[in-house]
Amino acid sequence: MPRLLPLALLLIVCAVILGGCATRPPQQQDNICSIFNQHPRWYDYALASERRWGTPIAVQMAFVQQESSFRARARPERNRILGIIPGRRPSSARGFAQAQDPAWQDYQQATGRRGARRSNMRDALDFIGWYNDVSHRRLGLAKNDAFHLYLAYHDGHTGFQRGGWRNNQQLQGIARRVEQRAATYQRQLPACESRLRCRRWYQIRPFCR
Repeated sequence: MPRLLPLALLLIVCAVILGGCATRPPQQQDNICSIFNQHPRWYDYALASERRWGTPIAVQMAFVQQESSFRARARPERNRILGIIPGRRPSSARGFAQAQDPAWQDYQQATGRRGARRSNMRDALDFIGWYNDVSHRRLGLAKNDAFHLYLAYHDGHTGFQRGGWRNNQQLQGIARRVEQRAATYQRQLPACESRLRCRRWYQIRPFCR
């Protein structure tokens, strides 16, 4: 029994190290194929979210890049008191999708996914798909309209309806960048998507799904 303890500890350490590597931000974030080459499971998660909720893979990934630069534990910078002392964070946003507490709780309640975590890419992409599906149903936004979907994502559904974003040039500029990145990702994706769908030993073209 005592001899098993060092082995168990080694396995735990390896799992921690591998887990850290699994969430390391992609080195080339301007190319969706490079992102999925580094993290192929992210493609599976984005595809599952697209099939469930309808938001294209490219739009989902553009949202994550803008919100967190693919950092699992991203959070807003703390406010500084007198420019030096760390104060409170400006919001409860966290994780890949920078989802705030109320929206995340709504997502968990609506989907029954009580164990979903914002630091998990599968959960974050499913959240983005769910949120955009709500934007589609409540606001009539097309699921490939990255510009307006992002505005609703940033301001909330009620905030989007109020229209404050129309006078916010900075926010519109960010939403335009998300739209452009989504378009770039969409152009790049066909170069690697068939390989990503058929990368497992048991998958045979043209039957990969």
